[in-house]
Amino acid sequence: MARVTRGFKARHRHKRILKLASGYTGTRNRLFRTAIESVERGLVYAYRDRKTKKRTFRRLWIVRLNAAIRSYGMNYSTLIGKMKLANIKLNRRALSELAILDKVAFSELVSKVHAT
Repeated sequence: MARVTRGFKARHRHKRILKLASGYTGTRNRLFRTAIESVERGLVYAYRDRKTKKRTFRRLWIVRLNAAIRSYGMNYSTLIGKMKLANIKLNRRALSELAILDKVAFSELVSKVHAT
């Protein structure tokens, strides 16, 4: 019976983990055991923060909209409520971009919403 050295499989796995840990400092990017702990923790953070990023950007767009709409004598919740009544379907990202980049179009939208 021949002895199995596991050379390729183990080396392949180690190289994959160490490549993922290449930006880490100290022994985290050189030693396999510490690298695997850091890489697994980093992947958990990456997964979690992909979800958090969506929430954070939505909060930012809402804050921007609220700041922009207050100069028209309205607040964010009334704007969204009246937009639903007027059957205007624009998401918060598009609305905040409109408020920042195209103030004329945003004021027309507000006047149309205000009329309903």
